[in-house]
Amino acid sequence: MIKSFPRIYPILDSSVIPADGRSEFLLRLGASLTEAGVTLLEYRNKVGTEAVLLADAEILRRAMPAGVVKLILDDRADLVERVGFDGVHVDAGDVTVSEARRRVGPERIVGTFGGSDSLVPGVLAEPANYFSIGPVFTTTTKQTDKAPIGIEGVRKLRDQAGPGTVLVAAAGITLGTMPLVLSAGATSVAVAAALFTKPDLPAEFRKWISALA
Repeated sequence: MIKSFPRIYPILDSSVIPADGRSEFLLRLGASLTEAGVTLLEYRNKVGTEAVLLADAEILRRAMPAGVVKLILDDRADLVERVGFDGVHVDAGDVTVSEARRRVGPERIVGTFGGSDSLVPGVLAEPANYFSIGPVFTTTTKQTDKAPIGIEGVRKLRDQAGPGTVLVAAAGITLGTMPLVLSAGATSVAVAAALFTKPDLPAEFRKWISALA
């Protein structure tokens, strides 16, 4: 479980991990992001084999220790306990939120898609800890047929969800637009390309943290 959700939610997509020196890359990346202050990170692998996923997850868990960093596994609720991760994110096409909760238990984190132009009907009754919303802007890291909702869309979804719901705004958010998205009502911003395409990841993450002050 997570008592307070971080304002920045990095999503590590497997597409940015090099084929050569993969293990060493992940060890360095995980250790450096932990040192930079990352407290929650999602690992997403839509194309790799299960063996690759398991190997990556084991390295990330070693580099980002339990009790220091919460690790979320995309899609695979069935593997969360096996890899020692702290939770799972499920969307349409994956297992249901209820099934994900059953598989990972009451103490781990479950996240799911909450809505774009409006909240998914009945989603707030699901046994999830957080709900992703968007796309806020155009994204290059995840295929979607949904139109960007913009800042006003974030504000609308916050009004619908009420003050206590954890909303993670996703897609196309940059260092410059992050404050606007958070001011509109997002609890947290999910960051993939805007962070993981930078040559100095820890320094870039520190910039995002500094921008919160």
